[in-house]
Amino acid sequence: MGRPAFFLFQNLPGFASIGRILVLIAAIILAGCGTKGQEFDPTAGWNAERLYQDGKEEMNAGNWKVCKERFIAVETRFPLGVYAQQAMISLAYCYWKDKEPEQALATLARFQQQYPNHPSMDYVLYLKGTINFTPPSAMFSNITGQNPGERDPKALRQSYAAYNELIDRFPESRYTVDAKKRVAWLVNTMADNEKFVARYYYDRYAYVAAINRAQVVITEFQGVPAAEEALYIMMMSYEKLGMTDLRNDTERVLLANFPKTKLIKEGFPDKYSSWNVLRLF
Repeated sequence: MGRPAFFLFQNLPGFASIGRILVLIAAIILAGCGTKGQEFDPTAGWNAERLYQDGKEEMNAGNWKVCKERFIAVETRFPLGVYAQQAMISLAYCYWKDKEPEQALATLARFQQQYPNHPSMDYVLYLKGTINFTPPSAMFSNITGQNPGERDPKALRQSYAAYNELIDRFPESRYTVDAKKRVAWLVNTMADNEKFVARYYYDRYAYVAAINRAQVVITEFQGVPAAEEALYIMMMSYEKLGMTDLRNDTERVLLANFPKTKLIKEGFPDKYSSWNVLRLF
C-alpha cells in the first residue's frame, strides 16, 4: 500500500511555510472564538492613578455608573495601593448619589473595618451620617407635608451616632461644624418620633406604654419642643388610669416648663400628617 497523501506532500517545496500559515490562521480563529461576546475594556492597560483620576472626573460630571466602574476597577486591580483606599471612599459617595444608599453604607462599613485610623475617617463618618440623614423618602417630605419625626427612627439614630462619633473624635474637622447643626436637628426629630409613638399608644388605650414612651422624650431629649406634648400625654394617661396624684404632678411640671401651653385647655393637636402610617391603624 502506498504512503498517505499527507506524507507525499511533506516533501513538496514550500510545504513547511504553508503549514505555519495554516497554524497561524487556526490560532487567530480560536482566539476570535474565545473572545466572542466579551466587551472591549478601554482601561485594560491603565495604571491605578489613571483609573482613579478618570473616576474622579466622571464623578464630578455626575456620571455615576462610569465612576463606579472606575473605582471598582482600582480596588480590584490594585487592592494594596493608596488609590484603592481613596477609591473605596469615592465609590461609597457614587453609590449614594446613584440612589444606592445600602451599597454606600456597606462600602463605608468595609472601609472602617479595614482602615480604622485612616486620615480621611472624619469625612467617612460625615458621609455615613449624611447618607442616613437623607434617606430616599426624605426628598418627598416637602411635597407630602410629612413631619420628619414620623419617619422610621432607625436611620435617624444611625445618623446621630455617626455625627456624634465625628464630633467626639475629630472636634477640629472641617465637617464638625455642620455635623453639630445636624445633630441638633436630629435630637428634635428623634424626640418627635418618640412623641408620635407615645400618642399612638395613648389612642389605643395602652396608657402605661404611652407613659413609658413619653418619658423617653423627657429623659433622653431634655429641652426639646416635643416635651410639651409628651408631658400632656403623660398627664392624660395618668388621668385615664385614675392615678390622680401623678396626674396633678405632671400637670405642674407641664405648666412650669410651658406656662403658655394650650394643650390643657384645647387638647391634642392633629395626630399625624396624612402620610404617617400610624394613622392607618
